[in-house]
Amino acid sequence: MAVVRAARPDDLAAVAEIGAHYVLNTVATFAETPQTVAEWRERLDDLARRGLPFLVAEADGEIAGYAYAGPWRPKPAYRYTVEDTIYLAPAHTGKGLGTALLGALVDGSEKAGMRQMIAVIADTGEPGSAALHRRFGFVEAGRLDDVGYKHGRWIATTLMQRRLGPAVPAVPA
Repeated sequence: MAVVRAARPDDLAAVAEIGAHYVLNTVATFAETPQTVAEWRERLDDLARRGLPFLVAEADGEIAGYAYAGPWRPKPAYRYTVEDTIYLAPAHTGKGLGTALLGALVDGSEKAGMRQMIAVIADTGEPGSAALHRRFGFVEAGRLDDVGYKHGRWIATTLMQRRLGPAVPAVPA
């Protein structure tokens, strides 16, 4: 049975390993150089300062996946909008961990006062990520053709969006 919990510094070597797999072997991420454990620590610390969730799924005594909500864009007016990131260890796909992570990520982002969550999904030819997001109420907000080039091919992205919190958000203080 898997447990979804807040990421801790001692989880980051496993997080780095999972991330490196996708960076080096897939077009699911446009990153071309894997992040070091130190870089993951900076991200964990930054998200904690912002009050945003960084989660791991633990299964069979190991880190089986991770998810976090990061700032959508750097301009201040976007401060209530986050972008989700979810990756699973290859041996742990298809077991419901993505569902568990995204559900907890949506909840944590709402509790942090966020109002919109954006998913930027690389067109890998696999429908799983878009289907997962649709199950959580995300709707397609647009498509950007040929915006990334990795592993010898051009890659499109699909943008999906989900409202967080109340239908009409309160005006921030």
